[in-house]
Amino acid sequence: MATFGIVVGGGPAPGINGVIGAAATVALRRGARVIGCLDGFKWLMEGDTSHVRELALADVARVHLQGGSILHTSRANPTKKPEHLENVVKSLAALGVDHLITIGGDDTAFSARRVAEQAQGRIRVAHVPKTIDNDLPLPPGIPTFGYETARELATALLENLIEDCQTTNRWFFVVLMGRKSGSLALGAGKSAGAPITLIPEEFPPGKIRLDDVVRTLEGAVVKRLAFEGRNDGVAVVAEGIAERLEESDLEILKEVPRDEHGHIRLAEVPLARVLRNAVTDVLAARGVKIASGEKDIGYELRCNKPTAFDRDYTSDLGAGAVFALLDGTYNVLITRQAERIVPVPFADLMDAKTGKTRVRDVDPDTGWFRAARALQTRVEREDLDDPKRLEAIAKAAKLPPAEAKRRYAPIA
Repeated sequence: MATFGIVVGGGPAPGINGVIGAAATVALRRGARVIGCLDGFKWLMEGDTSHVRELALADVARVHLQGGSILHTSRANPTKKPEHLENVVKSLAALGVDHLITIGGDDTAFSARRVAEQAQGRIRVAHVPKTIDNDLPLPPGIPTFGYETARELATALLENLIEDCQTTNRWFFVVLMGRKSGSLALGAGKSAGAPITLIPEEFPPGKIRLDDVVRTLEGAVVKRLAFEGRNDGVAVVAEGIAERLEESDLEILKEVPRDEHGHIRLAEVPLARVLRNAVTDVLAARGVKIASGEKDIGYELRCNKPTAFDRDYTSDLGAGAVFALLDGTYNVLITRQAERIVPVPFADLMDAKTGKTRVRDVDPDTGWFRAARALQTRVEREDLDDPKRLEAIAKAAKLPPAEAKRRYAPIA
């Protein structure tokens, strides 16, 4: 009898239970046992096999409708110490697990690959990619599960803020989840019609200067005032910008704690407040006053009930993981391409330089990004080259035209 283990790692995403439910159902109906490992790799890496739950069909019959994870999750990293990795393999073997399905993002994908290597074929591993950030290296146009549900809710929240700002004549600075990729911020900002959305991919490689971010946001405020006569709007910023800021520009980054995988806990960086204060202060110094507010949107999105798209998608991924493993295909990432399950070898996901799972960034050359950018309110080169437009922007910014051109030229 085959025994399947299921492990969920990383942050929550809508649809996790859909993968668990479909995988367990298909495996059980084919005569296998299914063991859900609680709290990710947390207990397995300590050699503790007591925090598990054997799943039956009744346990998973309707879980695809629920948000969250019935097996919980954690960011426990079994790859930091050799003994932890060895304990995971020994613990799974003690439980009789010979097929392992992991559900998670890039860090969990890396852990899954290392477990597969450590097991040396004794445990067949399939990883199901999950993240609302949409940053795993799937083929172009294929989202990670959870992204579409998260974008739907984020869009609704932004719509409400846009309406509130229009009603009360104020600006809101909103930071949206997305450690490496600005996909969620751009997707929600574009769908909601936010005047401006900033993502890390639009900046040159390397560190981002805080002043460039501030001037870009300030330029949007000024241009909206100059040509639309409006002193309201929502500026959406991907949280990944904080990770790329020069530490000298944002001293607080030095004190921010990191998670088990070494990442800055971006939720503890008050980026929205920093940007709100910087933009309002620089404008106020010239006599341009705006009412403003700030908000972080992230945790609200992660355990939302999945949309029909993600329910359908995760059912295919969970069932597909079982099909692949029982067919003898293992040590792979499970993808759905053109309505077919396509396993991708772990080796194809790795970044040769870092040895870690590759991250999929937003491509600024795509039509998706170009359309989003064209729909935003930004100070553009043509604004500065046209004397009349430059004069209007300078008047709104309360700057002489020559000085306005110097200030906004670097970000135009």
